[in-house]
Amino acid sequence: MADEAGNREAFRIQEFYCRNMDAPIYARLCAAIADGLTRDSRTGTRILDWPGEPTRDALPLRFIGGLHALVQAGADSGLAAVFRGGTTDRDAIAAAVNAVLAKHDDTLLPWLDGPPQTNEPGRSSALIVGLLEIARRHGPKIELLEIGSSAGLNLLIDRYAFDLGGVKLGPANAPVTIAPEWRGDPLAPAAIEIVSVRGCDVHPLDATDPAVEARLAAYVWAETPARAERLRKAITMQRAKPVDLVQADAADWVEARLAEPQPAGVTRVLMHSVVWQYLPEDSASRIRAAMNAAGARATAEQPLGWVMMEPDRALAHQVVRVKSWPGHDEWHVLATAHAHGAWVRNGGADNGDRQRYDLPAASKVVAG
Repeated sequence: MADEAGNREAFRIQEFYCRNMDAPIYARLCAAIADGLTRDSRTGTRILDWPGEPTRDALPLRFIGGLHALVQAGADSGLAAVFRGGTTDRDAIAAAVNAVLAKHDDTLLPWLDGPPQTNEPGRSSALIVGLLEIARRHGPKIELLEIGSSAGLNLLIDRYAFDLGGVKLGPANAPVTIAPEWRGDPLAPAAIEIVSVRGCDVHPLDATDPAVEARLAAYVWAETPARAERLRKAITMQRAKPVDLVQADAADWVEARLAEPQPAGVTRVLMHSVVWQYLPEDSASRIRAAMNAAGARATAEQPLGWVMMEPDRALAHQVVRVKSWPGHDEWHVLATAHAHGAWVRNGGADNGDRQRYDLPAASKVVAG
């Protein structure tokens, strides 16, 4: 049964995330929608009558992505003022949103049909921390498998350059250098060679399609123009050399990949970021079972690793965890990170994190 109060609360939860991710424009927008969205449009009614779990379904980000697309298309000057930060009054923002809904209801309604696919390249800066740990444990050569690849922009992880607090990795001439603010302990360097990268998504996107590129750009928050520029450059890299991305159910694909012959001296690694919450429980259970079974078969010559960057709602940011076989079959937290890769804290959360954040209750949280 739909719960209007709970659906409004999802926008307040997203407001909390935006505030703690230095996104005041989006925080104000979420607060205004939570308080002021009306049923005068089909889109507004569908949001308020959302039948699922709105935070897990990323309902706020679906809607705001559609609003941002209108702004980027130059469709509404009043809404553009909100996204520029020129309109800050909560009632005025709510009025601008409801006015846009009155004019663009048909355009905005389909944005609610599926979850956002932000596919942020900056997340590679956190994921590479996990891959470096796998390389320290089992040797430099890695065969990388990613689920939930969306448009495949993190499948470029072997082609990006990184500056991780002064530790530099990747091709020196890479078109994209990802250099997050580095927090915590210095990173211990390690030799790493990613020998292959493959990915799957249940609904993969072709980022080289101009319409898809525009959709991905709409999910980039207006406060972060550097992210938009990085997205553009990453897509240009895909046009120059496509990634290996297929349409598949995540559990089916993982089971099939784990059944393939594995070269000696190469660690097979499953990787994902901000995807686990979207998986049906049956799929998640199958992947866990497949990884545990393959881990039991792993040897020093054919190791297996698992690297994830997934949200921790109590911290309001992402946690990088790793496990590997043989010998390291328990999850180990390596780092925490901003959801879009703006910063990475090596060594996990500091003692003040859990005291500083006070997140409203929700079964699942999406940072965006």
